[in-house]
Order: sequence, then C-alpha cells, then structure tokens
Amino acid sequence: MSPTLDTAQAALQSGPVKPPVAGATKAATGKVAQQFEGVLISQMLNSMFEGIKTDGMFGGGEGEEMFRSMMVDEYGKQMAKQGGLGLADHVTRELLKRQGLS
Repeated sequence: MSPTLDTAQAALQSGPVKPPVAGATKAATGKVAQQFEGVLISQMLNSMFEGIKTDGMFGGGEGEEMFRSMMVDEYGKQMAKQGGLGLADHVTRELLKRQGLS
C-alpha cells in the first residue's frame, strides 16, 4: 500500500474527527469573506472598464485588452485587502452567526 492510503486508513480508524478550533474557523471565514468582496469589486470594476478604449498614444492596444480582466481582478483583491466597501465584515459576521460561532 502507498503511504497516502495508509495514512487515510489510519485516520478513518482513529475515530470521529474533532471539530475545528473556533479561532481558526473565524480566521478562515474572514478570509473567504474578503475574497468574496474582492470578486464583487472586480465585477463592478469590469463594468466600469468596459467603456474604456485601449488605443491611443499611451494605450496598451491588444495586449492590454487581453490582460485587462486579470488586472481588474488584482485591483479588486487589493481594494478588498485595504478595506474595500466594508462588505467583508458584514459577510463574516453573518457566516459566523449561521455557523453558531458568533
């Protein structure tokens, strides 16, 4: 048997799995809420950037057109990390309340 299969079988035979630590769950929930806010901001920015042309003296042309969605995604992530719209805090509280950890 492979070491991975042995480890999996040992875990199954060891009994019930312990629930995660509340602090770890809160941190993970906060991170997911921040990622959600980043996606929401990116979607809003995508709509905003649709009307901007990439041609002209300082435009990036086809290259900018191709990579614009990745740039906008990064903008959304960075804005969410800096506090964003404040949505992540509300989402975190609601998720924790529904998990019974608030």
